[in-house]
Amino acid sequence: MAKNPPTGDGHRIGQVRQRSQTFNPTTERWVKRDTDTGRFIDQKSNDAPFKGVRKEK
Repeated sequence: MAKNPPTGDGHRIGQVRQRSQTFNPTTERWVKRDTDTGRFIDQKSNDAPFKGVRKEK
């Protein structure tokens, strides 16, 4: 029988849906966007990109 992995182990199975991220060169931070509306959702507090969110070209 399969068993669920422990929570809080720092990884996600699969990607985050309906989201993308882009780098803002002015603030030098990664910004998360909603792909349906194009509105900005969140900004990272450090310089690392979001985990599991695709990058825009």
